Amino acid sequence: MEKLLLYCQSNNWAGYDPYDALNSKLFAAVPLLDRRIPRLVLTQALKRFPINIRPILAIPKKQNPKGLALFLSTTIKLDKMGAGNRRELTDFLIQRIREMRSPGVAYWCWGYSFPWQTRTIVVPSGTPNLVCTIFVANALFDAYDHNRDSNCLNMALSAAEYIHNELFWNEGATASFSYPLPSVRSEVHNANFLAAALLGRAFNHTGDKKFLGHAFEVARCSAAKQRADGSWYYGEAASQRWIDNFHTGYNLCALREFARFASTTEFDPTIQRGFEFYRDHFFCADGSVRYFHDRTYPIDIHCVAQSIITLLAFKDTDSRNLPLAQEVLSWALNHMCDNQGFFYYQIHKLYSNRISYMRWSQAWMLFAMAGLQEALGGENAAEKATPLAELAQ
Repeated sequence: MEKLLLYCQSNNWAGYDPYDALNSKLFAAVPLLDRRIPRLVLTQALKRFPINIRPILAIPKKQNPKGLALFLSTTIKLDKMGAGNRRELTDFLIQRIREMRSPGVAYWCWGYSFPWQTRTIVVPSGTPNLVCTIFVANALFDAYDHNRDSNCLNMALSAAEYIHNELFWNEGATASFSYPLPSVRSEVHNANFLAAALLGRAFNHTGDKKFLGHAFEVARCSAAKQRADGSWYYGEAASQRWIDNFHTGYNLCALREFARFASTTEFDPTIQRGFEFYRDHFFCADGSVRYFHDRTYPIDIHCVAQSIITLLAFKDTDSRNLPLAQEVLSWALNHMCDNQGFFYYQIHKLYSNRISYMRWSQAWMLFAMAGLQEALGGENAAEKATPLAELAQ
């Protein structure tokens, strides 16, 4: 894990992203390219192409607020475990997060460091979006809980206010949070559960029950969309009918977190069915994990990380979950880890994509590995790091 941490730090926490194609300076130089179809084609082509041609396309490496948030939460975990003094690094990451705040918005909120084209709209770089803001706010809550930095608490609560005041909508029996833009009335279940969990955390810090009102409405609505087999589609639009590993993991972890913050057992049957589906469909016998529930490839490092995180979140429910998390990491170390310490993006049936992506791959794996080290040793994890080292043999 230290090797990966050093790799990220030596790159100043900046890197490429699977979705950063529109950062290419060609779009500024050739206006005809800056249209919906060329944007979609270039984004999908770069995401799938196994050779990194971003330098040729003048796409720079960048820091990403969501990646910085994951690095911040990781360094706080390591600091709590006594794995070195991380306060200077923590302060640096908090400052960079402050500097990357979305401009022109009254609340503290964040967006990605690249514009991205969805199937219907383009989201400009830095435009605040729900999911990015949630991960940053949770990292700031982590920082406050650890260091009692009131500035971090104020930023996190402002982000919660943004979600509560600006992104909630309901229509008939439907309640949801807008994603990826405030103007988009979508039902994306992982975004809804993640937002509910964050509002539950804000309630825990303030005692203000207003945060629970919208959170319960949305969580109940998305929980009701669980399919009979325990799964969720990514979203309710006709173009969102797929079931994947890491979004399902988000759903389960976030809904369980919300239930804990709200002190409710209402969602226990939903969570149990969902986790049973997750374990039954996303793990292979050799320790690798599936991206989609019904086929093996691609094997994606983000899914590897989220599988570890989800298993750790449910380690108290089944004694097999922690050993399985170790098996998943062992497989990734043996099949997707470069000698420099970073993790590859994807393995396909006939080829591998070994490009290093800072937010998508490294930040998530570092966070997952820190969580596993914490689960294996608690406060003494720094002295009990050998299990992780043995897995790499």
